[in-house]
Amino acid sequence: MSSSFVIACVGKPSAGKSSFLNAVTDATAKVGNFPFTTIEPNQGIGYYPLDCPCVQHGVASKCKPRHGWCTNGRRFVPVRMLDVAGLVPGASEGRGLGNKFLDDLRHADVLIHVVDASGTTDDNGRETKGYDPVNDIQWLRGEIDAWVYGNLERRWPGIVRRHTATKAPPVDTLHAQLGGYGTTRGIVQRAMDTVVRTSLIASKDELAQWTLDDLHVFVNVFLDHRFPTIVALNKIDMPDSGKNIASIIKRYHKASRDGISEENIVLTSALAECFLRRMVKQNYIQYMTGDDDFVSSDDGVSNDGGELKELDEKTRRRLGNIRDLVLFRYGSTGVQDVIVRAVEVLGFVPVYPVKNLTSFGAAGSAEAFRDCVLVRKGTTVREFARKLHNRLDVGYAGAETVGGIQLAEDDVIEVGKNNIIKITTIGS
Repeated sequence: MSSSFVIACVGKPSAGKSSFLNAVTDATAKVGNFPFTTIEPNQGIGYYPLDCPCVQHGVASKCKPRHGWCTNGRRFVPVRMLDVAGLVPGASEGRGLGNKFLDDLRHADVLIHVVDASGTTDDNGRETKGYDPVNDIQWLRGEIDAWVYGNLERRWPGIVRRHTATKAPPVDTLHAQLGGYGTTRGIVQRAMDTVVRTSLIASKDELAQWTLDDLHVFVNVFLDHRFPTIVALNKIDMPDSGKNIASIIKRYHKASRDGISEENIVLTSALAECFLRRMVKQNYIQYMTGDDDFVSSDDGVSNDGGELKELDEKTRRRLGNIRDLVLFRYGSTGVQDVIVRAVEVLGFVPVYPVKNLTSFGAAGSAEAFRDCVLVRKGTTVREFARKLHNRLDVGYAGAETVGGIQLAEDDVIEVGKNNIIKITTIGS
């Protein structure tokens, strides 16, 4: 029990996507059971960090998550990751694994686009020099745009004729055509609301009057809502990365374009993260993902009562490079920040269902805050009960939060206000 959304990881060959996925999913070795019934070969589990309420309520020592883990009030909640292969120019025309690539995207709620910031690989992933990474950002959006708009454009006259004959609301007509892309009516409605609010299309509610240019404008707005994208600018410690990063930040500063805004660009070094984790496993350093530094035997630090291994000169030099070129310069490897941004751009809220509002666990249990569920912003108490289990919805008798405060069915769940919930059912 944690979440039902999917984060898809995309990137051209040699951009560092495999290293990034290894970096964000390596922690699964710590936990043997997962909240998802089936993990396909191209799926994995990443972890979203958040502040657990166990510290605030004085039960940190009893906090035992059913999925993920909690250390000193820092909780790591499982999220589903999807490795999308086949990203090459022309994917919308079937190049590479184009059809599978686009089909996989239908299952994603948010995209992480791993981009080689060093400019040392061309658009097909071949080694080169001086390549502009902005091209990669642009053609990912271009491929998705060509996929969606191309399908609509070919059928638009027929769509308009049926829409006029049935007199259906514009959002219903558009949702009927866009449902195959894994979208909901709510997403189509939000896209239409954006078009109306910004007056991007003159005849907003009259599909019969839309030109193909109007249709294309709507598709672009729709893609912003349907496929929000986080750019993981990878290989930040490479020689030419600095100038490329500056150029990219300048391009997207205070201006959303190509489906990207500045706040959704995160600097990363996946290889540095993988190496640091390996050093932790081999007992050479103390380090947690997201830290701005590590400690080794050179710092005179022991590891949980035991001595850290002595570093050889080669390892010491590589760790020194990571410290200077990544951790000190950028504050972290950025890997965890990408996951955080991907979850937060969707506006998810952590909710803790409990059976007892004193012990925060089951009656008589010594374990607290066993479950944490990520739900969409705007979710009501009754909708949450329905999400947990159909029996809780059918037998719903009420809900309350900390302090014995009764919650209405249509109360919207908010962090720190009512996101610790006890649900009562008839006869319980």
